[in-house]
Amino acid sequence: MTESVIAEVRGRVGHLTLNRPAALNALDLPMIRALAAALTAWRDRPEIHAVVIAGEGRAFCAGGDIRAIRDAALAGDAASIEAFFGEEYAVNRQIATYPKPYVALIDGICMGGGVGVSVHGACRVVTEAAMFAMPETGIALFPDVGTSYVLPRLPGALGLYLGLTGTRLSGADAVHAGLATHFVPRDRFGGLSAALAKDGVAALAGFTAALPPFSLGTHMPAIERCFSAPTVPELLERLGHEAEWGDKTRATLRAMSPSSILWSFGLVRRGAHRDLAACLDAELRLTRFVTRHPDFAEGVRAMIIDKDRAPKWTPSAIEDVDTAAIETALS
Repeated sequence: MTESVIAEVRGRVGHLTLNRPAALNALDLPMIRALAAALTAWRDRPEIHAVVIAGEGRAFCAGGDIRAIRDAALAGDAASIEAFFGEEYAVNRQIATYPKPYVALIDGICMGGGVGVSVHGACRVVTEAAMFAMPETGIALFPDVGTSYVLPRLPGALGLYLGLTGTRLSGADAVHAGLATHFVPRDRFGGLSAALAKDGVAALAGFTAALPPFSLGTHMPAIERCFSAPTVPELLERLGHEAEWGDKTRATLRAMSPSSILWSFGLVRRGAHRDLAACLDAELRLTRFVTRHPDFAEGVRAMIIDKDRAPKWTPSAIEDVDTAAIETALS
């Protein structure tokens, strides 16, 4: 069988290739374990100066294998869910604390778990074909893989906006936002990979290009005004004063799982006052509640399995959610 993660030494770098292109390199537990093993093996090898990770095919990594998690949830298999998230978050922490430069080469889709295996590294290199998103509220999860730490540290209230709406960012926009660090045109990517193997991360300077303007730039003042609100009801009320953009954004939030909007809002706001380790611990605790909630199985069904994009949320409106239960889950 083809390896789902190819780990090899290329010159001065340990090179990881996510090699599950038919599934858009979605992470399953064997892939997570392979990443952890490679990082551990290369950590103390002096001839390896850096680690590079890339994806095979048209995606860097489209997230975690959420179908398998839903199956486990429906079967009541809490142990499998705990193993997946626990080991995934451990890899996120391993990347963040890695003693060597960790370079993600992102050319294509980077969502959810893909953000987790890139954003915690020193260098996140994107092309014009890269696409970043944290779309978890659409399937009744929440921004995880350590992004409850990352998002509140983006400019202003941008992180909460991205985490609640699932807005997609181009590669250049991801650099403007702070999710990526270097913009390299796609036609230079092959040469960059070879240069990294030869010269290490110093090679990056010779490949970067000037950024186009930030597509969200004109909306940043409104994002700040609305998404700095202390509660979700006030956020929705503020959007009502922002004309067309506000109406569209409010409709987007109303289409997401109402419960997920509330627990995601609370998690990201708390993340501003936690370190990464505490954020990952809080995320793991929250998975135990969220994966048992009826919205999770329904969201994955509607958006990923049946793809009818017509989930029936329980409850169906933000105003009807049991906020006390949400607060207990977040504590």
